[in-house]
Amino acid sequence: MTTVTLTVNGQEVSRDIEDRTLLAQFLRDTLRLTGTHVGCDTTQCGACTVLLNGKPVKSCTVLAVSLDGAKVTTIEGLAANGQLHPMQERFRERHALQCGFCTPGMVMAAVGVVERNNGNVTEELVREQLEGNICRCTGYAGIVEAVMDVAEMYRDGKVSQNVPV
Repeated sequence: MTTVTLTVNGQEVSRDIEDRTLLAQFLRDTLRLTGTHVGCDTTQCGACTVLLNGKPVKSCTVLAVSLDGAKVTTIEGLAANGQLHPMQERFRERHALQCGFCTPGMVMAAVGVVERNNGNVTEELVREQLEGNICRCTGYAGIVEAVMDVAEMYRDGKVSQNVPV
């Protein structure tokens, strides 16, 4: 067992865990943050995407013990003061979800796309950078529209993408 200390959704947490514990397991099983979904265990689907130190990562293949001192934001930590994050709101408005299984990971990856590119994205770039997140229901049109909307808001200074970490 190893003690790991992380800041998860703005709260410092310390737990003794087995060295083989994946970040997805740590979040779901240890912290009971079940918004992070596990769909494949092989980084193929992206349902487990979270922000690690502000950057999207697939948590199903990251060992939690390697993250001591890191900051993790999950879908549960994206909203603030009872308000959905702009990306969550746009996903809702653009009907960018159906069954919802991929949605948390897709939202977290989308936040990363906008942040990484300072809001300067094209539809082609959004599609390319979300390629590692699979949705079997929506056909991606609403997802891309939602990301483009938030990117425009970001460029216009109407929203700060910075997420709580």
